[in-house]
Amino acid sequence: MADLFTMENMFTLFMLILLQAVLGFDNLLYISIESRRVPIERQRQVRQLGIGMAIALRLILLFVVMSAINGLTKPFFSVDWGFIAGEFTFHAVVTFFGGAFILYTAMKEIFHLLSVDHLEHADGAGKRSVASAIFWIVTMNLVFSFDSILSSIALTEVFPVMAVAIIVSGVMMVWLSDHVSNFLEQNRAYEVLGLFVLFIVGILLLSESGHLAHLELYGYEVTAMSKTTFYFVIFVMVCVSVVQSNYRNKLLKAREHSVRDGVPTMEPEIAFPAADADG
Repeated sequence: MADLFTMENMFTLFMLILLQAVLGFDNLLYISIESRRVPIERQRQVRQLGIGMAIALRLILLFVVMSAINGLTKPFFSVDWGFIAGEFTFHAVVTFFGGAFILYTAMKEIFHLLSVDHLEHADGAGKRSVASAIFWIVTMNLVFSFDSILSSIALTEVFPVMAVAIIVSGVMMVWLSDHVSNFLEQNRAYEVLGLFVLFIVGILLLSESGHLAHLELYGYEVTAMSKTTFYFVIFVMVCVSVVQSNYRNKLLKAREHSVRDGVPTMEPEIAFPAADADG
């Protein structure tokens, strides 16, 4: 037992908690958006139960992966249909379906925001049962867990250290989920940004699945999107959204001042050529 409290294990624990926090950002965003589908009075309960159950299942998944890691990374079926070829592992299949589902969810919610007539009902509250929302939160949490667990195993093979990191990250997710949900509720414009982040997460998982399966489309190998590229794209999207939001607020304030002071707003004018004497 004393061997657990070494400097190496403590440093590894810190790195694993940091890793879980970074890789859990997209998962936290999905949980916040998914929980808004249930009645408002049950949303906090859904987030807490979903994350709690997901953490318990993540510990079980960690044990299973450590026991059968070779089987999870070995191909169990392959395809070679001329235009597509690849060898699929269990990890690749789970990542593929997870990415496809997130991509579908993000696109459906984006189209929903564009089609609704009343924005106050655009969050779809009450359109999903509590049990269904918890099921999808737990399921997608396990999909997101694969990469973090495999990354954790690459850093250490000490099960208690990885288990503590998972539990600590779960407690942090429970705390942060309320703050993220409240932020999205108070800043509805950023909900669109969150959906497009999920859209990119879906593409990331699909590309990762193709890479794990050594997939080739018409002779071209599918490569995984770099995590550096992913976070850079997210950073740029956030910067664009913040600047655009601030600029729009300034325009609205300038227009309000102009209307209040009785000064007509400066709208661009279209200049027409003067008619000649014969016209």
